[in-house]
Amino acid sequence: MPREKPRMGRRQQHASAMPRTPAGLEPIHGVHAVRALFERGQPPRALWIQQGHAEQRLEALLERARAAGCELKRVPRETLDALSGQAAHQGVIGFCEPLVAENETALWWRLEQWRDERPPLLLILDGVTDPHNLGACLRSADAAGVHGVIVPKDKSAPLNATVRKVACGAAESVPVFQVTNLARCMEKLKQLGVWITGTAGEADALLFEADFTGPCALVMGAEGKGMRRLTREACDGLVKLPMLGSVSSLNVSVATGICLFEALRQRAGAMPG
Repeated sequence: MPREKPRMGRRQQHASAMPRTPAGLEPIHGVHAVRALFERGQPPRALWIQQGHAEQRLEALLERARAAGCELKRVPRETLDALSGQAAHQGVIGFCEPLVAENETALWWRLEQWRDERPPLLLILDGVTDPHNLGACLRSADAAGVHGVIVPKDKSAPLNATVRKVACGAAESVPVFQVTNLARCMEKLKQLGVWITGTAGEADALLFEADFTGPCALVMGAEGKGMRRLTREACDGLVKLPMLGSVSSLNVSVATGICLFEALRQRAGAMPG
């Protein structure tokens, strides 16, 4: 008697029917993150839309994708779920070229350009390894007019799909520079006239006492551990946020936003209306 062929489970059926993803491209999840790509003139190469009611809800995004010549594919929700993992895809995934951080040579070249226009404002992240925090920091950096973000190669979150989703387009607009030796990079920044202010809970001065009007860099350390010793020693000065409640510290991305907008306030003279 012939043996009965085992039935495939639901997950196995979906896995076997999974369409092949575009080679060499990175998936970007979520309506806001994908829409930001179009708004910044960097549309995805391909766009996968959830079949059914999502097509009607995302019709405006579909029109932009058609106009940009994106490869369109309508797929079941299970396919998007499998691709996005724990991320909320909201019925759409775009496929883009992977982000690549710039190197230290590019930093010095860009710094000369920025100095010719207006005093540069840089953000240095030492040990921010959570992609959600990195994405949120990039979003705040973009909003505050930061010229570039500097991270160490060995102590930083990768520029992956999670970073791009949380950053909502800022990962494509704010240059990120990876450097081999962060303390040495900071010393060269100081030689080039950039004033470096680090943040530390034990600092004597408050954030609002710092001067961010000239060429400057703000250093934020890893949540919990703070800046590494060599990074701290390379700073020109240290400041802290006033903490009036029972908590002793803030999430690094929240603290970064507060510090950057204090710098923006000083540099702009007044917040834009």
